[in-house]
Amino acid sequence: MSHHDDQPEAHDLGLSHDLPQLVERGRRGLGRRGLLGIVGGLGVAAVAGCASGDTGASTTSSPSRPDRPPGGGAPGADSTVEVADGEIPEETAGPYPGDGSNGPNALTESGVVRQDITGSFGSASGVAEGIPVTVRLTVYDLNGDDATPLAGAAVYLWHCDRAGSYSMYDGDAVDENFLRGVQEAAEDGTLSFTTIFPACYAGRWPHMHFEVYESLDAATSATGKLRTSQLALPQDVCEAVYATEGYEQSVGNLAQVNLDTDGIFSDGYSLQMAKVTGSVAEGYVATLNVPV
Repeated sequence: MSHHDDQPEAHDLGLSHDLPQLVERGRRGLGRRGLLGIVGGLGVAAVAGCASGDTGASTTSSPSRPDRPPGGGAPGADSTVEVADGEIPEETAGPYPGDGSNGPNALTESGVVRQDITGSFGSASGVAEGIPVTVRLTVYDLNGDDATPLAGAAVYLWHCDRAGSYSMYDGDAVDENFLRGVQEAAEDGTLSFTTIFPACYAGRWPHMHFEVYESLDAATSATGKLRTSQLALPQDVCEAVYATEGYEQSVGNLAQVNLDTDGIFSDGYSLQMAKVTGSVAEGYVATLNVPV
């Protein structure tokens, strides 16, 4: 059993927890877009903190963006509605990023660039079990009201296994590096990953983490990061998945959290809620636009 079942971890603390890291990244040089993301995030966080007596749980997002019900979600790459609504919010990477900012670095290891992330690579050989999910992302360069596909950008995606453990860090997954991988965006900004549906562990709504980099070379050297964010999963799909074998712990955890109280998504999640189609029997497809 993962220790996530005991209490929320540091990745529930939001931007205030990660502020020193963000400032340090700024000193090292994130580039124009990365620095603008940090400055904008600090401005929103400051306003939210003054208005609500923030204790560190808030994250950067637009307080005016509307939210959809848990079963809804962004329409995905075939629509520009959510792209016009603004950039994907900056969120905490949490304590288990595997990008060298907190311990191990999977990004500089040979084999991390892959579409199927269900298995470990390199010297590790484990395979994560669970309901199959294909994650389809479309990365856009957002400039005012204009959004163009960001060809050549790279996305690093990672998430917990069905027991709630993060590879390279905790639980039975500590010696594995599965459920982590990098893909490069095509000319139309699209990329995809084959993975499994993550668990719901105590204190957090079911989610996946991702980082957007300016290029594949930047991603595999852990430099030139444009955005760190999280993808949310719809409640109806979560309930269907968690009714299957291996996800038993997630049933109780999901019943004790909702999007309005989650430390990351409580300030708005419409731009981060994936559209999910499919079934337990056939697997799912999760689609999200990622404007940066």
